[in-house]
Amino acid sequence: MENNFRSGFVAILGRPNVGKSTFLNQVIGQKIAIMSDKAQTTRNKIQGIYTRPDAQIVFIDTPGIHKPQSRLGDFMVESALSTLNEVDAVIFMVNAEQKRGRGDDFIIDRLKKVKKPIYLVINKIDKVHPNHLLEVMDDYRDALDFKEVYPISALNGNNCPEFVDALVNNLPQGPQYYPGDQITDHPERFIAGELIREKVLELTREEVPHSVAVVVDRIKRRAEDKVLVQATIIVERSSQKGIIIGKGGKMLKTIGVKARKDIELMLGDKVYLELWVKVMPNWKDKQADLQSLGYKQDDY
Repeated sequence: MENNFRSGFVAILGRPNVGKSTFLNQVIGQKIAIMSDKAQTTRNKIQGIYTRPDAQIVFIDTPGIHKPQSRLGDFMVESALSTLNEVDAVIFMVNAEQKRGRGDDFIIDRLKKVKKPIYLVINKIDKVHPNHLLEVMDDYRDALDFKEVYPISALNGNNCPEFVDALVNNLPQGPQYYPGDQITDHPERFIAGELIREKVLELTREEVPHSVAVVVDRIKRRAEDKVLVQATIIVERSSQKGIIIGKGGKMLKTIGVKARKDIELMLGDKVYLELWVKVMPNWKDKQADLQSLGYKQDDY
C-alpha cells in the first residue's frame, strides 16, 4: 500500500428525499441503501465503503432529518445528528428543485458547531435550469461557509467522480479500514431486510410504508446452490396486513418476486424467499419493539 494512502469517514446529511441513498449507491456502484420517492426511507445509519488504490472513504448515509412524530422518528433524527462528532468530513446534500426551508436551516444551525470540512452538494441538477442553480448556490453560501460546493446528479452520476476526487484530496493520510472488496459494514441479513422493505415502499401507498419494518429470520445456504431467505414484514394494524397480502396473496407475491431479484444480485446466488406478515400494534412508539426490530439507541 502506498505511504500516502488517504482514508476517512464522511457523513451524508440532508432533509428527507434529497437523494442521499441514490448518491451512495452511485459512488459504491451497487445498491446497499434502499431508494424510494417517499420521505424518510433510510432509518439506520448505513455505511458504504468506497475503495481505490490510493484511498478509502467510509460513507455514512443518515436518515433524513425531519420533525419527529414518533419514537422511531426521534431515533432517526438523533441517529443522523450523532454522526457529526464521528467523521472527518460532512456532506450536506440539498435538492436543487426545492427552496431552502426550515429543515435546511435547522441542519445548518447544527453544522455551524462542526469543526470538520463541510461540503454543500446540490443534487438533481438535471431537473433545473442553470440560472436557477446559481441562485440556489448563492443562497446556501450566504447561510454557511462551505469548504466547497458541488452540483451533481446522483441518479445520472454527473459530477460525482469529480466530487469524490475532491473528498479524497482533503482526507488525512490513514489506514485502509476495510478489505478492498467490502462495500458495506452491514450484514447480509440487514441488507436483505432493507431490500424487502424497499419493495413495500414502492408498491404500497398512504400510511402503510411508514408503518412497516422487516425482520429477516433466517438466511441459509443450501447444498443445491440456492439460498433460503425467510423474513417477516411487520405492520401496526390488521388493515395494513390485508393491504400487504393483497387479494389472494397477490401483493405479497409481487413484493417477494421483486425483492428476490435484488437479493440474488447482492448474494450472487439463486434465492428462495419466504415472506410472512405480522401485526405489532404501535411498534413505532414502543421502546421494546424498536429495540427488537434493530432500532437501538446505543447505535448512536
